[in-house]
Amino acid sequence: PVTAGSIVVPYGHVIGNEKWRGSEVAQRLQGKVRLIFEDGLGLVDFHLSNRTCILLISEADLVAGDEFKRRLVRFRNASSLRGIVIVEKTQISDQYYLGVQKLVVLELGMVLLPVANQGEASQLIIQLVSFCVREQSRDRGANPFLRKQRAQLAEPAALQTVQQIPGVGKTKALLLLQHFGSIHRLCNASVDELERVVGQTAAQQIYTF
Repeated sequence: PVTAGSIVVPYGHVIGNEKWRGSEVAQRLQGKVRLIFEDGLGLVDFHLSNRTCILLISEADLVAGDEFKRRLVRFRNASSLRGIVIVEKTQISDQYYLGVQKLVVLELGMVLLPVANQGEASQLIIQLVSFCVREQSRDRGANPFLRKQRAQLAEPAALQTVQQIPGVGKTKALLLLQHFGSIHRLCNASVDELERVVGQTAAQQIYTF
């Protein structure tokens, strides 16, 4: 079951699935964010505030078979939360990555962020937590009718994420976000579309990544 909807995450905290207790991710999060472990989070690995949650696919999950795919599909069908999928893309799991990318981005329409190891995964979660805190504090006093009109362009987390792509600095990241409007649309862009924004070499690098 996806029990996530009923969970209220305190400001700046992360609620982690009990199965990650003692893992490298959890150890690296300790001291950087307020981490609380809970049993019964269902399909979700980490809950951030602001209705965002993380589904973490480890190298072992990828190699073990299709169970992680069923988990993602069940989450997508049952949850109204904003799910971000973090995948451990290593030499061993690299062969499975394209299949995961196709499922997560194209079929399920979710955000996919590759990391090299659990240390990188924890850094990404820390960035996302600070982004959620900023987003919440901004929304607290905001007029709910105006909120949707705001340009989501200069979101620091989105900008930082795009800058993780090899060969993309701050200027290109801004151009890409201005042009495509979201990381999701950027992920689905063709080489030709990318080329019109950043030129041939960078476009190929981004597309490959």
